[in-house]
Amino acid sequence: MNRLYYGDNLMVLKEHVANESIDLAYLDPPFNSNANYNVLFKEHDGAEAASQIKAFEDTWRWDENAAQAYQDTVEAGEKLSETLQAFRKLVGESDMLAYLAMMAPRLRELKRVLKPSGSIYLHCDPTASHYLKLLMDAVFGAKSFRNEIVWQRTNAKGLAFTRFANNHDIILVYSRSERSVWNSQYAPHDPEYLEKFYRHVEPRTKRRYRLADLTNPNKNRPNLTYEFLGVTRVWRWTKERMHRAYKDGLIVQTGQGKVPQLKRYLDEQEGNPIGDAWTDILPVQAQAAERLGYPTQKPIALLERIISASSNEGAVVLDPFCGCGTTIDAAQKLGRTWVGIDITHLAVNLIRHRLRDSYGDDIAKSYRVIGEPASVVDARVLAASDHYQFQWWALGLVGARPAEKKKGPDKGIDGRLYFHDDHGGGETKQIILSVKSGKIGVKD
Repeated sequence: MNRLYYGDNLMVLKEHVANESIDLAYLDPPFNSNANYNVLFKEHDGAEAASQIKAFEDTWRWDENAAQAYQDTVEAGEKLSETLQAFRKLVGESDMLAYLAMMAPRLRELKRVLKPSGSIYLHCDPTASHYLKLLMDAVFGAKSFRNEIVWQRTNAKGLAFTRFANNHDIILVYSRSERSVWNSQYAPHDPEYLEKFYRHVEPRTKRRYRLADLTNPNKNRPNLTYEFLGVTRVWRWTKERMHRAYKDGLIVQTGQGKVPQLKRYLDEQEGNPIGDAWTDILPVQAQAAERLGYPTQKPIALLERIISASSNEGAVVLDPFCGCGTTIDAAQKLGRTWVGIDITHLAVNLIRHRLRDSYGDDIAKSYRVIGEPASVVDARVLAASDHYQFQWWALGLVGARPAEKKKGPDKGIDGRLYFHDDHGGGETKQIILSVKSGKIGVKD
């Protein structure tokens, strides 16, 4: 069954995901890509309070937690230890080192859970992609590297006075072994190319085709040298096959004495092989139906391409930073089993809504949510430890959508439920909700 976990993905991976049980892993770990580059290398003394990863907060800090993660990984030894030690000499005790120290043990766990035929796609930006590539080399081995995909997420905008404008992300692809699943992907041909080369159209079937050469490049083939339709050449096929194709209407002679040619139908061609520079998938547009208001939301077409290329139907797809659930949505759409992990109840709530909106109420029967409070005691613990996580969890219990996506004044409104009195539609009405974990006053 599909599974959606609430919690720290490192702990979830260790405790709930079995060895060699995952066919494909995709991760888009939070990272402060909009910060000034120099800030990421500023040294910290550890006095600053530890930074929790909340919804939409994509920053890492060098603090006691990061230092402990670094120490644990280094003391475990092997290539990963050597790589982190080298990073420390290079970037110091900076936010960048904190990010790498947090990623290192997670990548190690992801390798453990991948099947020998599995692959991993790590989505990042050019600020850290070169460090992450070395980290991936240390975990998976340099020979397991398959691609560095450049995804043009937007057109270059504005004036960049000191450099070219940033408008792409990096996706690093590694395989678990030489036996990794691969399904080639193709893009449609350019319209100008079609007009130039597939300019012929059959009157009856309306199928477009081009004419291809039937002669053999190897001229020393006596067994394939013969006369066909009044023309003697060294042909690609045997005489029997040529006559059969001609009878089936697949061979055209444009005039007496002209060299016969083969029809190649457009609808039988695979298209242009997809390369490692992806410019044909647009980011989620402001008015797009799939837009959920999640700042780092990726388009579902991007995940559909990745999942189609590196897994087969029925495979298990994992996203340990599943956010608003684009990977999960794409995996469900393509007939894969999925495992999602996120550290915020807001993300879990968003994914519930997304699945229900896309696949109907019955989709809830196809997955389990693990890690949420299962008793009043659990709920009290969550409320005491993190008010906002409690709030998002409570709203999810009644199917309400959070009114606020970030921390801040909510004016008493924490969530909304929309409904219609008439089944046919009509005026949209709403129930507003306020979540309290205690201290209920007269105004409430």
